[in-house]
Amino acid sequence: MAASINTNVASMLAMQNLSRTQSELTTTQARIATGQKVSSAKDNGAIFAIANNMRGSSTALNAVRESLQRGQSSTDVALAAGETISDLLNQMKEKALAAADEQLNTSSRNAMNADFTALRDQITKAVNNANFNGFNLLKSGGTNISALADETGTSKITVAAQNLALGGGNVTVTAATSVGTQALAAAAITVVNESIKNVSLALSKLGSGSKALTTHLTFVNKLQDALDAGIGNIVDADLAKESAKIQALQTKQQLGFQALSIANQGPSSLLSLFR
Repeated sequence: MAASINTNVASMLAMQNLSRTQSELTTTQARIATGQKVSSAKDNGAIFAIANNMRGSSTALNAVRESLQRGQSSTDVALAAGETISDLLNQMKEKALAAADEQLNTSSRNAMNADFTALRDQITKAVNNANFNGFNLLKSGGTNISALADETGTSKITVAAQNLALGGGNVTVTAATSVGTQALAAAAITVVNESIKNVSLALSKLGSGSKALTTHLTFVNKLQDALDAGIGNIVDADLAKESAKIQALQTKQQLGFQALSIANQGPSSLLSLFR
């Protein structure tokens, strides 16, 4: 190679190598600082786009989880009130049966009737108090629960309202039902028995709905975890590997500076030829 003071090829090569090393060092330092090997589109456009889409899906699932949890709470409140109503009906059956006894005197029958009507009126209170987040699954004309099931918002899990109000489709006991006479008590036994059967079926439906919401919520939680893990697999940096790499690059950088220094001294060595 011809010696020249105008063109220092060795210096240019050393500079190119040093620049490459510094670029790799900057990239490695950024990965260690962010914990990601792909933190922007310029790192890897395709991977960044895929990760962003997956992040969107994972974020959307937060809304699905919240919807399912609200539905779960509304259904659980309805179940608690429904179980109370079922217990009240069983107590009413006992009172009606006792009031149907021919040997009962007027005073005792009146006491039984007072207990019966008090239990009857508690059903209305239980229904009215079965509210959560503006929803009441037990009142007359109650609204069904429709919880989001996926990120598109098109799939939903529905829990049907169950009317447990007095005189409704399930509780055939009305606000006027009493056991003030033996005949009324006998009639009350029939409607209370029918109500108990209907309420048990309604509770079964609410229980199935609650279980469906719980099962799907578990699935959504696992799906979101899988998405987050998938994002990490494609964008997260291997910090142990990057840590080892940065030490090697720092050593390489120091050697690059020395090589550049030696290359830059080349032209000055030509002066010795003219001494």
